[in-house]
Formats: sequence, C-alpha cells, structure tokens
Amino acid sequence: MDQQINELFKRALNSEFLSADEGQFLFEKASTSALSFVANEMKNQRKKDNVVTWIIDRNVNTTNVCTANCKFCNFYRVPGHGEAYITTMEQYKTKIDETIEFGGNQLLLQGGHHPELGLKFYVDTFKGIKEMYPDLKLHALGPPEIAHICKLEGMSHTAVLTELKAAGLDSLPGAGAEILNDRVRRLISKGKCTGSEWLDVMRAAHQLNITTSATMMFGHIETLEERFEHLVWLREVQEEKPADSNGFLAFIPWPFMDEGTLLLNVKGIKNNVTSDEYIRMLAISRIMLPNIENIQVSWLTVGKETAQVCLHAGGNDFGSIMIEENVVSAAGAPHRFSATGIQDAIREAGFVPQLRTQEYEYRDLPTEMIDQVV
Repeated sequence: MDQQINELFKRALNSEFLSADEGQFLFEKASTSALSFVANEMKNQRKKDNVVTWIIDRNVNTTNVCTANCKFCNFYRVPGHGEAYITTMEQYKTKIDETIEFGGNQLLLQGGHHPELGLKFYVDTFKGIKEMYPDLKLHALGPPEIAHICKLEGMSHTAVLTELKAAGLDSLPGAGAEILNDRVRRLISKGKCTGSEWLDVMRAAHQLNITTSATMMFGHIETLEERFEHLVWLREVQEEKPADSNGFLAFIPWPFMDEGTLLLNVKGIKNNVTSDEYIRMLAISRIMLPNIENIQVSWLTVGKETAQVCLHAGGNDFGSIMIEENVVSAAGAPHRFSATGIQDAIREAGFVPQLRTQEYEYRDLPTEMIDQVV
C-alpha cells in the first residue's frame, strides 16, 4: 500500500491528473501529514514567495426571496413572506460607502431565485451601482442564479452572461455548487439547477473571459465517491477554458453548517466534519486540482486555528474579512475577522499577508481605513 501511495504522490507532484478512485484512495489511506506535505509542495511549486493573500469585500444580498427551498439554508424567505425584501439602490449606496471606508473595493452580490426578478432587474442594478461607483468590482450572482434568469427569460447562458458583463459584472462566484451530483442535489437543493447546468454556466462564463471560482460544500448526505466526482468535473471544465481565460481562479471547500437547518431538524443530518477531515479535504483538493491556481481556506466555517494549519496543507488564500455575510452565518458559522486580525492570523502561521483583488492581483492597504470588527 505504501508503494501505491508513494506512486500516486509522485504523479501528483508532476501535476498529473489523478482519477477520482485514486484521489479517494489517498484520502482514505494516506496520513494527514503526508497529504499535507504533498499538497504544500504542490502549492510551493506555484507560490514561491511565502505570501498568503486575502481580500476586503462585503457580501450583500440582492433579495432574500427564493423558491429553491434548499434544506441547508435558513436565510431565504418564500415570496410574500413578511420578512421578504429587495435591496434598494439607496441601501446599496450606504453599504458601498461603508465598504470603501473599511478598505474594500468589491461587492459579493448574491440573492435568491426570486420569481419576478429577471434580467432587466440585474442589468439595471449593476448599471446603477457602476454609475455611482465605476471602480467598484462586482463579484456577482452564481450559476444557479444565472440558470434561474435564463429560465425566466428563455435565453441561453451565454446571452444572459453577455448582457450582465456589459452591465458591469466583473466576475462570477462559484456559489450553489454544493455537491454537483444530482442525487445529492435532488435531496438538498431540488429547486436549483442540475450539476451539469452549473458546469455549463461556468463553461459559458469562461468562453466570455469572465473569471470564476469554484466551491464544494461537504459533510452532509454526500458519499466520498461524490466528493471526488465533484473535483474531477471541476478539473475537466477548467481544462476546457480558453487559453486567455482564468477560468476557475480559486477553489473553496467548506463544511456544511447545520444550525437550525431542515437537514438537521427534519432529517437529523449533522455536520460531523472534524478539523482533521477538513485539513485532509483541503489538501486533497490541491492534489486533485493542479490546474486551479488558488486554494482558499474557509476560516468562516472552520475557525482560525484550523485555517492556519491549512496554510501548511496546500492553502494559499485566506479569503475575505467579510464585512457582511448573512447566509452561512445564519446556519451557525460563528467566526469573524477584522483586517488586522486576518493579517495577524496569517503572520502567526508563518506567512506574509498580502491584500488582493478578485483577480488575485496584489493591492496596497489603503492608507486610511477603518479596521472593521465584525
């Protein structure tokens, strides 16, 4: 067995693609220290400057109205609910002004599957924001929302993305991936697009040279086989991207947050992902995805200490301080960082913190900024 593990590690260090079965074999049989060492070596082949990047942005929700009925989401409200809302342009202005004061230059703009908000709503919203803040970056929507708009309008993914890009969309988050196998999706997020449509939206985005990210929410009802199938599918889509496109510029795995969710309260499905399992999953992600440059650690869901260990297990990015985040927090993610705190955490782990943009370009810390405590 040791010889088989070593052979697979050698192939990984040569940036060869391991099959789903081979990746699962390593995940089940190799030690955490060995997985971490190989993943870190693979990271160091790309990242030679001991830098860990991070970003300042704000997660603003366009609306909390959603018909997808995901069983892990406590944030959404059904149409007509007394707490339903659509964010106004005046509210965007207040939130963006605050974001700029905290040193941010980007909105992560997402919402739900609102049955009455079609393409015109998002085009007008993006244009309105960009007219007020032309330098602000919009990291907006996600494949399920794009698929929802396409269904409302009877338009193709490419047509919708083309109009959104012209209106101000800068990059597309990897939201709504969860696990891409449709057995899982039917059980936890039946109202969202299928896994294959999620991947097709990303293919279309890459053809339009829209930078994207990819995610995986694990630790609920999926099998190990389905996790590794998910990673292979992402890798295959990344291989198809045009040479001048970033494609998936980052991959972010995080464990399911269960507090108050239907999966927990009705199905009894708990988040049993230990720190060790998360570290192993992050490391194997680096090993399975040699064609995705950045692996981001989810400190929001696993906490500071586990996230710091992950920087020695293939992770090279600490994500955002998240001036505002509503969806994952509503399911029990308790962790928070200020700008100073996230930099201190990176330094404590033995790395140099570097503020970045969504395109992973380095940017200087603003000379005057509020050190947001969130």
